[in-house]
Amino acid sequence: MRKLVVHAEAWLDQDGAAPSEREKHGERFLRMYERDGFLYFDGKVEIVSGAPLKTAVEELVSAAFRATKQDVVQGDDDAIRPTVAQLQADALLLLAEHALGCEHDDLPLNGATVVVRMTLQTLTDGLGLAQIDGVDKPISPKAARHLAATSGIIPVVLDGASEVMDWGREKRLFTKAQRLALAERDGGCAMCNLPVHMTKAHHLNWWLRDRGRTNIDEGVLLCESCHHRIHDNGWEIEIEGRGVTARVWFIPPPTVDSSRTRRLGGRARFDYAA
Repeated sequence: MRKLVVHAEAWLDQDGAAPSEREKHGERFLRMYERDGFLYFDGKVEIVSGAPLKTAVEELVSAAFRATKQDVVQGDDDAIRPTVAQLQADALLLLAEHALGCEHDDLPLNGATVVVRMTLQTLTDGLGLAQIDGVDKPISPKAARHLAATSGIIPVVLDGASEVMDWGREKRLFTKAQRLALAERDGGCAMCNLPVHMTKAHHLNWWLRDRGRTNIDEGVLLCESCHHRIHDNGWEIEIEGRGVTARVWFIPPPTVDSSRTRRLGGRARFDYAA
């Protein structure tokens, strides 16, 4: 509901988006001070400038969670589990260390990318709003064009040409380009809307058992919890249409809904329709 309200406010005040962004840029600050053996941080930056930092920190936190999960699998139950806040602090420090020694190449960012989305019409006429994946508040087309010129930013223009996404049986794992396409269609976990960096691309038809194909029309982004929910409880998934404009539908088992009425998922379910 909060995300829908933020989107509705932005659409109702499109003329004010760009001026508001300029004002917010002027309000940015970062203060650092030492006390009691700690270095304290206090600050804020506008969404456009902060999106790369948010993406990098979240991906490093996800990598830390994956490592923690591996410890549990290996039987290391006595390991101290850090909190999310502690992991975010560790991620920020790791980014600073990496910046001071650029020869390092061991950051587990896993190809983390800031994706800026807009329609072709918004790009050409400058009207409407753009969206940074993983950030709720939309931004102006001018800010999106500025981001698209920045290193490490991928602009996704809907209705434009894109590379071939279908690999059939040649590859088992989805490619980065395919994951970007799935993220465009699903918006994160197609079932519960967790952010993209907390999801994995899964085959609708299992790779080994069903001879599934590694195509975007046979793949879906799911978080770990929803993935187990699908397999363990008998849910089914249907993809209606093709490419990034397709719609994802979830069909509940009879134990959840005796009529098995399908439920809309993906970006179409959670995005605000202006």
